[in-house]
Amino acid sequence: MNEAHILSSIADTIQLAVAPVFLLTGLGALLSVLTGRLARIVDRARKLEKNRREQRGAELLASRRELLGLMERIKLINWAISLCTVAELLVCVLIACLFLADLLSYPIQTLLAILFVGAMLSMTVGLMLFLREIYIAIGTLRFEVDGPETS
Repeated sequence: MNEAHILSSIADTIQLAVAPVFLLTGLGALLSVLTGRLARIVDRARKLEKNRREQRGAELLASRRELLGLMERIKLINWAISLCTVAELLVCVLIACLFLADLLSYPIQTLLAILFVGAMLSMTVGLMLFLREIYIAIGTLRFEVDGPETS
């Protein structure tokens, strides 16, 4: 192969890799959101655990219930983070395989498709777990409104 053809081939591969790179950026932002939520849940759990030593009766029971809910949310967010990280890793491998396939002139379309579908499935399940965690968080909100009811 001549040098011009090699450069053209590499340029084409870089163009193909742009979409997965944008996906990496989006997944990175999602991971940032997930880790932020995890940190807030853990902080709340630590605060509740610290205050439990001073609680008795109904207050202790309510605190225990909230801690159990927080533990469920922590598990969901942890799984969501893990699955979105797996999606990021699969996209990284996909990008590396794009370049290796071009450099070695080896057809690996099936592998690339499997990596992409795997990344999308992993991200989809991670997002579903994140959504479930949000539903649990909203379900545990308790607002007390003083004053007359408004219609």
